[in-house]
Amino acid sequence: MLYTQISSFLMKRLSVFENNRYIGDKRTQEVYDLDESDETESMQVLIDELIENETFICFAPDTLAEARNRGYRLRKI
Repeated sequence: MLYTQISSFLMKRLSVFENNRYIGDKRTQEVYDLDESDETESMQVLIDELIENETFICFAPDTLAEARNRGYRLRKI
């Protein structure tokens, strides 16, 4: 698993998606805003689980509107 560190907080992101703000869970069709997460440890556990199960998706353009257009709804941790 490859990670990079974000300068704004200690949350680690996938290196392939380091410029993405939103990541979706294909199992639940929920989207998470990585920049607005207050609980970085909980978010890291979630990202690790999504990577392990290969059930994540990112959106292009990287907007909440695009995630909603694909049927995903925002979920906060």
